[in-house]
Amino acid sequence: MRMTLLRLSRAATAGLVAAAALTAAAHSAEAAEAADTLGSAAAAQGRYFGTAVAASHLGETDYVATLNREFDSATPENEMKWDATEPTRGTFTFSAADQVVNHAQAQGMDVRGHTLVWHSQLPSWVGGLGAADLRSAMNNHINRVMGHYKGQIHSWDVVNEAFQDGGSGARRSSPFQDKLGDGYIEEAFRTARAADPAAKLCYNDYNTDGVNAKSTAVYNMVKDFKSRGVPIDCVGFQGHFNSNSPVPSDLRANLQRFADLGVDVQITELDIEGSGAAQADSYARVVEACLAVDRCTGITVWGVTDKYSWRSGGTPLLFDGNYAAKPAYDAVLSALGGSGGGGNPGGGTATCTATYTRTADWSSGYNGQVTITAGSEPIGSWAATLTFASPQRVQATWNAAPTWSGNVMTARPSWNGTLAAGASTSFGFTVAKNGSDAAPVVGGCTVS
Repeated sequence: MRMTLLRLSRAATAGLVAAAALTAAAHSAEAAEAADTLGSAAAAQGRYFGTAVAASHLGETDYVATLNREFDSATPENEMKWDATEPTRGTFTFSAADQVVNHAQAQGMDVRGHTLVWHSQLPSWVGGLGAADLRSAMNNHINRVMGHYKGQIHSWDVVNEAFQDGGSGARRSSPFQDKLGDGYIEEAFRTARAADPAAKLCYNDYNTDGVNAKSTAVYNMVKDFKSRGVPIDCVGFQGHFNSNSPVPSDLRANLQRFADLGVDVQITELDIEGSGAAQADSYARVVEACLAVDRCTGITVWGVTDKYSWRSGGTPLLFDGNYAAKPAYDAVLSALGGSGGGGNPGGGTATCTATYTRTADWSSGYNGQVTITAGSEPIGSWAATLTFASPQRVQATWNAAPTWSGNVMTARPSWNGTLAAGASTSFGFTVAKNGSDAAPVVGGCTVS
């Protein structure tokens, strides 16, 4: 009887081990399968991938679908700033911010709070206060806003953009700096810690992405805070890049030196003007820099779609005005170790290419043609982006339905979207040169 029970016990144990192995394998397979969106791919790397969210767009179907599918963290774009939450002294309104927070929570997203103390988007009454009143108002604002969301916010940008641009490393003039002095930042962080002890407290700024005078001034402040026990948990690097302010080559080294102080680092407002391969490469380099720093906990892009970006003319985001994934999206997903995704909602490996030729030319204009070719699998639809040199103007198109964001045209099929593997179609356009003979830059082709 003992031998029989022992055999049964061993058999049961073996069965449990096998079941556990199958469960682990299933979870592993699910994780691998799930890593086809920005949020899931980042989560597999131990990071988050978020976006700024505007309450006013939460009624738009495509906006919400893209937000819910791709991101696992949300930052209210303007809804938590001082002018939105306390437009008159002592009168608080949270309805717009609540919409963002409630939506994010319903989707299982974390929320970053942005921002408590900032020189901009202040109601006029703040600047008119004397020092004693201003200190009281600042602390009351922090307590009331953080108290309203206590336990609901992952990280707060407690103080935003407190340092000047340029080589001085000096503090920026603001009502807080001018009337309360350097100590206002420390006071804000201490007040914030007491208001919500569980929330991560961040300092956030722009043009601090590389090692320079401004970032070094922030570094010295954080180092001082850590040495004296001032509560600071993280530093946000906004990441607004363009051709005049490209991704710095020392981004990784800069993130690492802050991390070495014992704080988390986050990319908080990423957008990169441009299109095509150049934009995609810049996005990939930012992601790679974050992944190379253990304490870089996540990335937030500053908006879902180009058409609503504060820099919409520069087409700086991962989705175009029609919510089609751009080459930059594919580059980010690949850098995160994911596959498939927004360019191909079906999750397969279908691809397409876009090649441009000039088919006719005259003194004041030209005709161009783009050939779309399916890869090794058939596709159901496609989208291609072209950036035209200013002041050129597209006068006509055929075999495509164009939409515009600044001087970037996104072409989609008007009737010729379905292509067999290896098959091609084309669309064309007439351009008025207006003094520029430059060829358009093809941003690539995405399956949509």
